[in-house]
Amino acid sequence: MGDTLFLAHRSPFPPDRGDKIRAYNVLKYLAARKRVHLIAFADDPRDLENSKELVSLTASRSIIWRSKSRLRALAEALVQRKPASLTAFDDRAMHDAVADVLEREAIDTIYVFSGQMAQYLPAKTPARVIMDFCDMDSLKFADYAKGSRGPMRWLMRREARLLFEFERRVAQRVDASLFVSEAEADQFRTRTGAANVEAVENGIDTDFFDPAAAFERIDTPGKLIVFTGQMDYRPNVEAVSWFADAVLPHIRATHPDADFVIVGRNPTDAVTALARRDGVQVTGEVADVRPWLDAAACVVAPLKIARGIQNKVLEAMAMARPVVASGPAAEGIDHDGTILSGDTVAEVTDAVNGLLSDATGAAAMGRNARERVKARYGWSARLAPLDALIRSDAKDASPVAKGRVAA
Repeated sequence: MGDTLFLAHRSPFPPDRGDKIRAYNVLKYLAARKRVHLIAFADDPRDLENSKELVSLTASRSIIWRSKSRLRALAEALVQRKPASLTAFDDRAMHDAVADVLEREAIDTIYVFSGQMAQYLPAKTPARVIMDFCDMDSLKFADYAKGSRGPMRWLMRREARLLFEFERRVAQRVDASLFVSEAEADQFRTRTGAANVEAVENGIDTDFFDPAAAFERIDTPGKLIVFTGQMDYRPNVEAVSWFADAVLPHIRATHPDADFVIVGRNPTDAVTALARRDGVQVTGEVADVRPWLDAAACVVAPLKIARGIQNKVLEAMAMARPVVASGPAAEGIDHDGTILSGDTVAEVTDAVNGLLSDATGAAAMGRNARERVKARYGWSARLAPLDALIRSDAKDASPVAKGRVAA
């Protein structure tokens, strides 16, 4: 049995944000079955550290710093008539690193994590190729376009169109296309007509995200309404801004002791400015998100744009917190009614106020949510479908086994 080449748009370690959490757990799962060679980008200095964790999981590692500016990536995209999502990750050192591993190692499986990395597939390879799109990024940019105006609207529509064409070409040339939810996979099948499209869902470490685990507790007055996430990510910024502007005043009219706490690294200026309002706290980066989840009277995920499975929702459920999520944020999660969903100001206000007014009912909802996550979203069970894709005879059964041309 040959080795696996794992390509990722961000180093999987430390697993401290949604995409890296999935990448890390997939890498860990594959490494328990085969030798894995990791090649990934880094955009955070901590990702360059040669951690003992990655050393133990991988046969070799190449972490490449990505410093290309958004302006340069956009200029290259316009000149080359490509999606900016691809030019932002187009790097000669990455091309060389991939070619080197393929030349010197016996690679029989290439696992591509995130669509940006598909541009590094060789023109032809006898290896089976698993393309983990995670989400359908072209639809995300289509959603961005709907909420944009002027030149930005044109750019987002262009990105959505070109990225969709790229996604479709890639899917035609790989052995399996993976998505984090069946809803996302079904959209991709319907829109592209691609075969070999499967859902491999995200999981959650319910031993780590456990209200009974050992972590520092937060003792804070009032009722906390908590949002967690990467706070320079546009959907998160828009979500907290909408909640603070449109929903929180109605909640504080009923519960004046309620505070909205925004927890996550790299808050934008727009997010930081929210902290000047009554009842809003912005923590910035925290070492451990669990204390804030544990202290929450409820957790909200009011995202207008969301694809696949939201890790922030699974983490809150695992911590036995009652959750109010938007339809898009809840769509990919098989929660069996253990979280509340709302999209309008009135729906979200009523749901949050109801939880803040009924601590006993809120606690019961949180306990039910944790039990649902434990039963449904363990990482080993969620990643089990990968076994059939990486087994030694899987390539022979593939309809696109030979002569693959890179997109």
